[in-house]
Amino acid sequence: MTTRSPATATVTWTGANARRLARQHLHPDAAAGASPATSPGAAVAAMLGAHAQVLSAAELSVGLRGGGLTRTDVRTALWTDRTLVKTFGPRGTVHLLPAADLPLWTGALSAVPAGTNPFPKDARMTPDQVEAVVAAVAEALTGTELTIDELSEEVVARTGPWAGDLVMPGFRTMWPRWRQVLHLAGHRGALVYAPNRGRKATYTNPGCTPLPGPGAQAALIERYLHAYGPATPAHFARWLAAPKPWAAEQFAALAAAGAIEEVTFADRGPAWVVAGDTDFPDSPVRGVRLLPYFDAFAIASQPRERLFPGAAYERALAGGQAGNFPVLLVDGTVAGVWHLRRSGRRIAVTVEPLEPLEPLPKAGLRALEEQVERVAAIMEGTAELTVGPVTVGPHA
Repeated sequence: MTTRSPATATVTWTGANARRLARQHLHPDAAAGASPATSPGAAVAAMLGAHAQVLSAAELSVGLRGGGLTRTDVRTALWTDRTLVKTFGPRGTVHLLPAADLPLWTGALSAVPAGTNPFPKDARMTPDQVEAVVAAVAEALTGTELTIDELSEEVVARTGPWAGDLVMPGFRTMWPRWRQVLHLAGHRGALVYAPNRGRKATYTNPGCTPLPGPGAQAALIERYLHAYGPATPAHFARWLAAPKPWAAEQFAALAAAGAIEEVTFADRGPAWVVAGDTDFPDSPVRGVRLLPYFDAFAIASQPRERLFPGAAYERALAGGQAGNFPVLLVDGTVAGVWHLRRSGRRIAVTVEPLEPLEPLPKAGLRALEEQVERVAAIMEGTAELTVGPVTVGPHA
């Protein structure tokens, strides 16, 4: 049962969290309307991109939102059917995005104002150099797939030796100057990942024409609010790594146009939802879920201290940053961390609850075992559960 909140009524954390989980296809109660996603593309669209810096974590994020999906299904969608693309998404980090939505994403991301340049003055590029590099990347990758070293050679040949100056700190090495705009080339639609060549990543030009920026940004905000609302401009800015004043201007313009409306979010004050989208569940979430590293729900849901209450804020976050640990959700909030180790087909999962197992709903330990079995099925292995301390650090 749901109730319709009148304009400017209070939306509770319980209702907001339950709706977010349902729209993410993560609600443990199928009766709450949380039917599984029907395809990898639908799952990725629901979460507004799957963080894919570690591809296995993205495969698990997608699989957990689908009925019977496995990592093979995700890989097929990505490299064979091409219904997914791997590219630079929110915050300039690697994401899986629906291929059909790439014009919208590139239109929106390429129009976000740049923040403060983090590089030393002698490493920076002029605006003209940035444009030259993006154009060179697009040309070099058209109709082919190149490794980063091959792409670097092509960019330097098309622009000049300055692009190859080793001025950017990389992983235990120095990278050429042009690499600082690699993610921007992705945001402009000039670059996506192609299948690996052995262990080396490759890139290609997807032939994408970004949608006009204003319309694409408005559409992205509405999709964000559909998935994660109620939310504030500051929440959106943090999720996108965009300037807060710019985000506030975007929200104000959409509010003036009647596209979004204000509600009072619990004890947090004004927040926003898509206009007319004010139905929220009455019942709290019950059940158990395991979410992998950098799962979109854990990263985007705000306020973070409500999703990570008490000890979870200290144990499952790294300096307030979500995603560094896989998390155990109990009744919709973080109640532990976990770690997966693979050896052949053996999927060994260690779960560290932050409370005794007795409070777990319904079948208790069996509910947790079922989640571990599902994780193993998605990863195409055999499950083995240990309940105890997780001794590895973040990103392990």
